[in-house]
Amino acid sequence: MQLRDLTASTFSEHGALAASNPHYRPRAGQIQMATAVAQTLEEGGALVVEAGTGVGKTFAYLIPALLSGERVLVSTATKALQDQIYFRDLPFLRKALGISLDAALLKGRSSYLCPYRLELAESELDGASTAEVRWVGQVRKWSATTVTGDMSEMPGFVERSPHLPLVTSTRENCLGAQCPSFTQCYVNKARKEALAADLVVINHHLFFADLQVRESGMAELLPSVRAVVVDEAHQFNETGVNFLGEQWSNSQVLDFAREVLRTGNKLARGLGDWAQLVFKVDEACKRWMRCLGDGTHTRINWGDAAPEGADDKEWQESLQEQAQALEELEQALHKVAASSPELARLEERCHIHGQKAQLFQTKPKAGRVRWVELGSVTIRMVESPLDIAADMRAHWGLASTLEGQAEASPAAAHPAQSKRTTDDGASHAWIFTSATLGADPQLSHFTQACGLDGAQVLQVPSPFNYTKQSVLYVPADMPDPKEVARHGQAVALLAAEGARALGGRTLVLTTTLKALRLIGDALREALLAIDSVEVLIQGEQSKQRLMEKFRAPETPGKGYVLVASATFWEGFDVPGDALQLVVIDKLPFPPPHDPLIQARARKYEEAGQSSFARLFVPEAAIALKQGAGRLIRTETDKGILVLCDPRVVQKGYGKQLLANLPPMSRMRSAANFSEAVARLAASNAATATPRAQKAVAAVSGDEASLTD
Repeated sequence: MQLRDLTASTFSEHGALAASNPHYRPRAGQIQMATAVAQTLEEGGALVVEAGTGVGKTFAYLIPALLSGERVLVSTATKALQDQIYFRDLPFLRKALGISLDAALLKGRSSYLCPYRLELAESELDGASTAEVRWVGQVRKWSATTVTGDMSEMPGFVERSPHLPLVTSTRENCLGAQCPSFTQCYVNKARKEALAADLVVINHHLFFADLQVRESGMAELLPSVRAVVVDEAHQFNETGVNFLGEQWSNSQVLDFAREVLRTGNKLARGLGDWAQLVFKVDEACKRWMRCLGDGTHTRINWGDAAPEGADDKEWQESLQEQAQALEELEQALHKVAASSPELARLEERCHIHGQKAQLFQTKPKAGRVRWVELGSVTIRMVESPLDIAADMRAHWGLASTLEGQAEASPAAAHPAQSKRTTDDGASHAWIFTSATLGADPQLSHFTQACGLDGAQVLQVPSPFNYTKQSVLYVPADMPDPKEVARHGQAVALLAAEGARALGGRTLVLTTTLKALRLIGDALREALLAIDSVEVLIQGEQSKQRLMEKFRAPETPGKGYVLVASATFWEGFDVPGDALQLVVIDKLPFPPPHDPLIQARARKYEEAGQSSFARLFVPEAAIALKQGAGRLIRTETDKGILVLCDPRVVQKGYGKQLLANLPPMSRMRSAANFSEAVARLAASNAATATPRAQKAVAAVSGDEASLTD
């Protein structure tokens, strides 16, 4: 039986999934995607799938991958999805399909406990803070029980803990095979398991790290695989851009310098004037900052010689001073490097920093853009490609078929491809998927940026009945978003009206941190008298803590309004009635003054194309769809989406942006909005708990539309 037929039968109403889960129901979109994945696995080439919310894309690619018998690599953008696939989805599917296979989970180095760094931290606790002493003690206690060394498994673990670097390693400070604790290394253990596994779950950062390792001629980090699945593919290009470029910061240099001082005085005291050598490096870093003046959280364009606002001569001299200080330090380290692996590694790192100092004195490479990110006490230099197309096109092994693809049906066409093959002659299979990949049927914004010109493209709509389950409201009287204060106040008042009636259950997504603070403060003032509703603002607590509180209120009858930006536009999943109102402050166009965005825009303009139509509108469409996707997560959810930007109905591009949203019902007036909110509130009162609401829905088989 062909893989496509075997896959289709598995998803049928009498297949393995139905036998394993009595609640399973076949979904046409999921079967369509799964069979397309199976075909690509059989024939090779590349498949790009935009699968709407609720399609079940994870099973749609995992099942044919497991049935294929191929060695498969699955790459995700987030650790949360990595864990979901490895700990929840794969165990279920192995049992349901009756398949025995070895799977491995591989995260970045900083996700694992480093036994050597733990010992080092314990030896240097004199003078450490109480919090650091307590943290190291907790890690030591947990280290006696862990098998994987994955720090996320430690009780009370906080992902962004400032103490994490005390007990984890980085690519820069890892001693590799020379480490005294190498035989206990959890990273090495995880890599060995990955090399022997049939299916490996990694993240996009590791994908590009492995690519770089292969191209350097070193041993491959990950197993040699024929099939690769890239989930959350909408983040793939940006991850690659960050990884394939060059970055250098004063914090990296200063951390390195402090480590030299500590290690030099510990292992090579009297064999070098470590304090003076490190002082010179530190002074050179300070000179970088002085060149750029005062600034916080800004990106500064970089011309041929120096960043904007910096004196060319002063800038070049500051980098030359840094290069010289690093060269002197490297010479001192070279004299003692043979005495210990720690000092040998420091010499290597010093050489790399010296190379960066030399690099950023020269002009950017062709086709790259350079800028500086300036914080209150940090400066980071970046040289980046505009996208990953040029770097990745050869890896996909696809023939460019742009001319022939233009007239082909994107759902059915499978262009002739010049497929890349493995050593045994089998062609590679590449599958890319996400809920949001583009603003046109060809998904060209994604495929062109990633060099996937000859890929098959498939769009699978969501199975949800958005017309019945959701409503879109664009307030007609909303102030112009350019009037930041007035607009923010109006957004807060509208959100407060909805939250007041619903008892919370509201998510406000902002496009800037300034709007985040303004709207958050205004909402707190507007809801001050309502004890049953609490306003949560991103940044005041960890993201993990905010999500936990919002999804499951700790106090009965308590509701929440969450005001958030950036990472909450995607990956924040709140099924059920804990979230019923999503308010978006304005259209999420990319920042026009961002150096990378400006360089991409120039590329379009120089080619005689409209950068607004080719770049800004597609970027906004994708981000808007991501934000709107927070509202409806299951077939029984109901909610209201409010877009507080009048441009979406006033400007010509607004039709394209609205067309990319799910097919929601539309409301035209403030009275309609108030009525819809009241209807939702009445429904909540009638079904007191999320569980009861879902039970009622299951019995009735259908729910009344919000607009009935």
